[in-house]
Amino acid sequence: MNQFDKVISRFNSDSVRWDKYNKDIIPLWVADMDFETPQCVIDAVAKRLNHKIFGYTHAPHQLKEEITHYIKDQFDWAIEPEWIVFTPSLVSSLYSIAQQVTQADDHVLTLQPVYHHILQAASFSNRDYSAVPLDNYNNRLILSADGLKHYQKNNTRLLFFCNPHNPGGSVYSRTELTDIAEFCVNNNIVICSDEIHCNMIHDGIQHIPIASLSEEIADQSITLMSLNKVFNIPGLGLAWMICKNKEIRKKIQAQIGTLIPDPQIISYVSTQAALRHGETWRQELIQYLESNKLMLKNNIKQMQPLQMYTMEASYLTWIDCSQLKIEDPAQLFLEHGLALQPGSMFQQDNHVRINIATPKSVLSEALNRMHASIDSLQA
Repeated sequence: MNQFDKVISRFNSDSVRWDKYNKDIIPLWVADMDFETPQCVIDAVAKRLNHKIFGYTHAPHQLKEEITHYIKDQFDWAIEPEWIVFTPSLVSSLYSIAQQVTQADDHVLTLQPVYHHILQAASFSNRDYSAVPLDNYNNRLILSADGLKHYQKNNTRLLFFCNPHNPGGSVYSRTELTDIAEFCVNNNIVICSDEIHCNMIHDGIQHIPIASLSEEIADQSITLMSLNKVFNIPGLGLAWMICKNKEIRKKIQAQIGTLIPDPQIISYVSTQAALRHGETWRQELIQYLESNKLMLKNNIKQMQPLQMYTMEASYLTWIDCSQLKIEDPAQLFLEHGLALQPGSMFQQDNHVRINIATPKSVLSEALNRMHASIDSLQA
């Protein structure tokens, strides 16, 4: 049996995803996985716990070097260890950045639709902000330089970007990234790029960090990364910002240990173990996700008029339900025993996001419930 086919009950584990609803509901909404964390991570955490003393700690001395090697190997991007700033989560990083790199009277750009914490980071910053609607290019949601130009103001100083895109699943090409990067460089706009899904790319596509395009754009970029998603350790929590610009980096570091707490012991241990020993498991995970994606795609084709956007990364799929002509498609699916993330969370109604990082037997039953939901409208 494939290791990812193993069904593990997560009820009564204080799971945000599984304990929100009763056992009659299959919850495929929050972005974590129903797969066991790789054994190399479990063993490393167990070894550290066996030490039995958990005092204040700092990051392992080798960890930044290991991350630089990992990024070079995975993305052909050469960074320096001093560019890395550790944080307990990518989300905490998002909320601090607008405050640190903009002034009170500056304008911020973000995307629509996009991960809700990116939208909230813009709105909670007390800055004027605009959400740029993404364009649909061949069933891929993409930010264009024309869109940026339309919503730009004279005082625009920050762009919250997301690649691979959540919830759309698009992975930007070099040409697409270059258009965005050149626009931002020419208009003195700092890019904060959420790239947490960068190590779950499908179908042989290559992820390109936008900051890797040139020294010039690297000097105007803050790249956010983590292994939390790909190794299913978001509850342990470690992320990092990559920032070449020393002035911006110093502003960010000023908040670490004050408004943003330092990461915890186990978060360093789990990330380091995944970096050192998790690559085979990661490749096997991607193969399993690709097969789940094919199962979903084949089923969605039979559920007219639903439309599935091209999924090039991660385990999150964006589905257009607008042709159902109903007010709340997520509620329809919930009434048939399936909890999906409503599009309203991403500022795009009449859509839902589905998480396919679950064993095939669970996904198969979830798809049966989707079919029943659509059939109920035609009864």
